[in-house]
Amino acid sequence: MARDALAGYRGIMRPKLTLPPLPLILLLWLAGLGAAGQFAKIAVPFDLVRQLYPDAGAGQGWLLSVISLFGILFGMVAGLLTARYGCRRLLVAGLALGALMSLWQATQPAFALMLASRMIEGLSHLAIVVAAPTLIAQIAPEPLRNFAMTLWSTFFGVAFALVAWIGLPWAQTHGVAGLFLCHGGAMVMLAVAVWRLLPADETADDAENSLRPRDLLARHLSAYGSPRIAAPAAGWLFYTLTFVSLVAILPPLLPENLRATIVGVMPLTSIAVALLVVTPLLRHWPATGVAIAGFGLSALVLSGFWLGVATPVLCVALFATLGLVQGASFAAIPALNTSAQDRALANGALAQMGNLGNTLGTPLLLLVLAAWGTGALLAAVILIYLAGISLHLWLWWRRRRE
Repeated sequence: MARDALAGYRGIMRPKLTLPPLPLILLLWLAGLGAAGQFAKIAVPFDLVRQLYPDAGAGQGWLLSVISLFGILFGMVAGLLTARYGCRRLLVAGLALGALMSLWQATQPAFALMLASRMIEGLSHLAIVVAAPTLIAQIAPEPLRNFAMTLWSTFFGVAFALVAWIGLPWAQTHGVAGLFLCHGGAMVMLAVAVWRLLPADETADDAENSLRPRDLLARHLSAYGSPRIAAPAAGWLFYTLTFVSLVAILPPLLPENLRATIVGVMPLTSIAVALLVVTPLLRHWPATGVAIAGFGLSALVLSGFWLGVATPVLCVALFATLGLVQGASFAAIPALNTSAQDRALANGALAQMGNLGNTLGTPLLLLVLAAWGTGALLAAVILIYLAGISLHLWLWWRRRRE
């Protein structure tokens, strides 16, 4: 019993820091930008990447999606590895592995080798997106924690914007190999900085984090059966089922003269709301309550389609309300889970469900759009958001019973 109490104390105390918390939080956020860059460096200049492998045909799409496949399969395993070996070790390993893969990709290997490198890069990505937010929650003092987690929630959108504004022109001038070299060099510097500046990991309880298949299955069932560990991931599944897919599907529905502007504004609106609105809301509302409000307002915004609201207004308003879900979902992890081990598992589950949503969302919604049209597409999205609300309320009811 004393041993359990000590383990719990280890999980909630903040490690001894070499720098003030804020610079370390920003360093970890930069690591998140590096992880998101593993998607953006292929997705944003995709036409240039396709020119490298003209004979690959439909297989070219796997260069982007194979990372999500590994997130689906091993998200929770990454959480267990973080709890077993320590956040800093796993984060440095993820950054170093990602750097090696980017530098290798700059040599423009054959398609099969390129695809293999992307599979390995999927493991690197997973290590970063599980370890970094777990460390942020440990390092951030209580008054700074909500801001820190909402800042982390912006890493994907910010990285895509930076690659679109800076990386794409660079790739058009120097080729995608030049973009891969820049990404690899940035990951090397981040790995060194994390290793030198972050505090050493504490010893984990190996027996509690066994990687034997039977124990892995038990930990999956236990984590997803917990209304605290599973809640952020449960809501995140319904968010990711629509976010990336709507970025791809909505632009053709916009007036051509406004299309480029609105597409650029949509994700930036989510980022702005996550940073400027979610943090003050969390002083008065629980994180899951803010996520529920975000889902509800998003469904309400989409209902404006049948009231004749202009499509550009709907798109920007929708992504603004989704910013509530974005920021609150990450903030819910430390709010609901006090131990570092549970936070690592919650981040692993969130990565797993996020990758599942990103993989399934676009083909699902495209199928609805092709079969029944725009109205059915938006109705399906509303149903997804209502399902997210229902699951969050059920998990809240279960936590109240505990």
